[in-house]
Amino acid sequence: MHKGFRIAIWTMAVVVVLAGGVVLYAQLASEHKLQRRIEVAMAPVALPDTAAALERGRYLYETRGCTDCHGRDGAGRVFIDEDNGFRIKGPNLTSGRGSPTAAYRIEDWVRAIRHGVKPDGRPLIIMPSEDYNRLSDDDLGAMIAHIRALPPAEGDRRDIRLPLPVRLAYAIGIVRDAAEKIDHSLPPAAPVTQDDSAVYGAYVAQMCQGCHGENLQGGRIPGAPPDWPPAADLRPGGTLDRYPTADSFIAMMHSGKRPDGSTIQVMPFESLSGMDATEVAALYAYLNTLPKAGR
Repeated sequence: MHKGFRIAIWTMAVVVVLAGGVVLYAQLASEHKLQRRIEVAMAPVALPDTAAALERGRYLYETRGCTDCHGRDGAGRVFIDEDNGFRIKGPNLTSGRGSPTAAYRIEDWVRAIRHGVKPDGRPLIIMPSEDYNRLSDDDLGAMIAHIRALPPAEGDRRDIRLPLPVRLAYAIGIVRDAAEKIDHSLPPAAPVTQDDSAVYGAYVAQMCQGCHGENLQGGRIPGAPPDWPPAADLRPGGTLDRYPTADSFIAMMHSGKRPDGSTIQVMPFESLSGMDATEVAALYAYLNTLPKAGR
């Protein structure tokens, strides 16, 4: 056998073995990580029953991205469905047949929403709890009360299929689940007055962290489909400079379009468009207090 041909055969064999090893490692290591148990010290929150509190819960549920994965009716919906097999379907949150949350206690809801942890202590890999961890007890209670009051809908559990690159990135820590990102020892956030101030805007901005990062500096979204654009840098000197006034920022959040009329991709405007103008103005005020991009 020609020496060059033998080298080619051996090279191919090594590549196949290495590729097989990577696949096996990604599958086993990511599954091991998903089976870890996370201890969270927490107490249940009080669930309000007033009309105003339930309306607040509905508002939060529908404007904080919950509907993107679970639908307005809470029955669950497909959020990502790519040709490469990347698929994410949120589970049914109602008390209807097939729902994995039908038997949830109040503390199970708190653990899942605030900490990204299942009732049995395992992590929720997709749930963006870093966006909800700093909700006040009043707001979290209102949101849970709204979810529990949703009419029973027939639905099933989540459907999460991750392509090999995402599983590998998760296994080695490039992609992290929310439970890895959250400081579970922090006490719940104190209630904040709902007005157009930067103080309330900081509270609202917590919902942006899942895509835009802890400092809202933007960049590639870990684990997102490859055709998704990077998240925008929300600080002054970044994308925020497109919006010289609060009104222009509010118009973008309600329309999903930039001032030049172009459509913004990926952002969950189905939810964001429902935010009231005062809340968006508060977010705008807070973003303008952040350190300038590049510093």
